Amino acid sequence: MGFSAQVQIERFDLMDSTDLACNTIDIDATPHASSLIEGHRDFGYSLKTALADIIDNSITAGARKVDLRAYTIGDDPWIALADNGSGMTESELIEAMRLGSKNPLDRRQADDLGRFGIGMKSASFSQCRSLTVLTRKNGQISCARWDLDKVAKHNKWLVEIFKDPSNVRGYNLLPETGTVVVWEKLDRLSGGFSDQRQKRTEFMNRELASAERHLQLVFHRFMSVKRKPLRLLINDRALQPIDPMASSHIATQKDPDEILDLSEGKVRIKCHTLPHHKRMSREEWEQIGGPEGHVKSQGLYVYRGDRLIIAGSWLGLARQEELTKLCRISVDIPNSMDSQWKIDVKKASAQLPPVVRERLRKVLERFIGTSRKTYRRRGQKLVAVDRFPVWSRIQKDGSIFYKPNPEHPSISGFLDTLPESSRDGFHACLKIIGSGLPLAMLHADMHGGVENIETYSAEYEEISEAAIVAVRTLISTGMPGHDVISILCSTEPFMNHRQAIESLVQQIQEGRQQ
Repeated sequence: MGFSAQVQIERFDLMDSTDLACNTIDIDATPHASSLIEGHRDFGYSLKTALADIIDNSITAGARKVDLRAYTIGDDPWIALADNGSGMTESELIEAMRLGSKNPLDRRQADDLGRFGIGMKSASFSQCRSLTVLTRKNGQISCARWDLDKVAKHNKWLVEIFKDPSNVRGYNLLPETGTVVVWEKLDRLSGGFSDQRQKRTEFMNRELASAERHLQLVFHRFMSVKRKPLRLLINDRALQPIDPMASSHIATQKDPDEILDLSEGKVRIKCHTLPHHKRMSREEWEQIGGPEGHVKSQGLYVYRGDRLIIAGSWLGLARQEELTKLCRISVDIPNSMDSQWKIDVKKASAQLPPVVRERLRKVLERFIGTSRKTYRRRGQKLVAVDRFPVWSRIQKDGSIFYKPNPEHPSISGFLDTLPESSRDGFHACLKIIGSGLPLAMLHADMHGGVENIETYSAEYEEISEAAIVAVRTLISTGMPGHDVISILCSTEPFMNHRQAIESLVQQIQEGRQQ
């Protein structure tokens, strides 16, 4: 083959350019079936992205229910997805089983979540060696199967068509109208534990648990619509949508939509700032943050036809920081922009077109400070000078440091009760406490999740003496009782004991009047 090519090149060099057309022949370069179909197993799918790709087809077919069944405990585990979509005729099924059944350049319906016409096959092959599809339309049942072992044996593009599929696994899951996709020979889901059933089962169950959250995120919009919402089930258990924007939460801040009108369609950009974790339940907060936490889940959320493509990344436009972890920006694009966004086969990654990148850069400059302010606003409230904070926040030479506030009435009042000989030692103790603040540990803990750090909540009995000193000190200055209560109860450690402080102020005032 190499020799004949060399001869052709030599003849090409000797011939006049006008005779080039006479110097070529067409040959059939059909790829080897066994080699190419094995290559389709390695597009980078994980179980969760593979399942999502199958569900894309169900949604495109108009399904409003997708039931995922997984059998993981036996020697022959399998996974099936049954939907109640429009189903297919036999000819439509054969075409759907063909690799490259759609041209990605063809114009499609706006709600078509496919692109290349290889998603169902490549997604399935990434997890299994046997793909069976059963479908019912107009009362007629059709069934076809790809078996990669058979393709490898014959090195031909052989799809099995079943005349009677009643004994095929998944037949009992077939609805009156719809489709069932069955994965068998799950060699890619063994985790390397092919000969260890229990460990293999544990691995598969972990993968399915991870896939569950992914599906709740990716299809949350379809699951949340009021009219005919999509129902996703895993082994008869209904999944609940996870909205990464917390759109329905009363404390979520939402900016107006920004529309970028381009020749290929419109891009809709909407900025969201999540509520501070103190305004959400712990369950809500952890659900939205996911296993990697809010720092990793901040950023852009790109939707294509309401289907989530990218979940939490700034795509090089900004850094993921603790103070910006409340920032979420939804970016909606139509499927007519697939090539410009370089949507991959898995529909799990994309690249920002330059014109969109420039617009988002401007949006970020204006918006990204909102999340920082949400935290800083709370921080500034706790160190406001007129509220006598226990800790003073001091900025000097570009650095910020904290030290105990000697002007706090509990501290200054206690200091006044000490004999002169003990006061220097008391000041020295305050300096040791301030200089011993464990910043490295605090930084590491906050990086793991500031919501997990709590101020030690002292019982009133533990701070009662300090409260008495503080109240007496402030009242001695002529401050009204309601101001004393307001000031002390605005900061730690007294803010959680307002009722006790109110009672204490009343007692001390009454004692002074007697």
